[in-house]
Amino acid sequence: MGTMLIPVLTLVAVSLVVWAMMVATRLPAMAKARIPPQGGRYTQELSVLPAPARDIADNYNHLMEQPTIFYATALAVQAAGDATPLNVGLAWGYVSLRIVHSIIQCTSNNVMIRFYLFVASTAVLGVLAGHEIFTLATAG
Repeated sequence: MGTMLIPVLTLVAVSLVVWAMMVATRLPAMAKARIPPQGGRYTQELSVLPAPARDIADNYNHLMEQPTIFYATALAVQAAGDATPLNVGLAWGYVSLRIVHSIIQCTSNNVMIRFYLFVASTAVLGVLAGHEIFTLATAG
């Protein structure tokens, strides 16, 4: 048996790297635009920031959304003792697609490429969750 924990922690690490990138781009952009910290209390107030700063912040938000379902699924698979090569491979597939999605969104922000990556990663997550549900439902 493998472990689901390394893909989980890898995506956590990617999220932290994107967070650091967000801080490194957003704070100077806010200072340049003379937006005080309280001036960013609503996302729409930051719409005047340059696209790169907004793209990275949007990606960080995306990493706090659907990946939460991945974390729950991967940890459930691990807790059930079902970290089979198939499940670990699916977890790595999901994480890999999300990493590429982050790279695209934080650089060129090509929406169609991001969309296809999102659909693919969602499909992989669906297969992982569905496979585990089937495994648990048919066990003893």
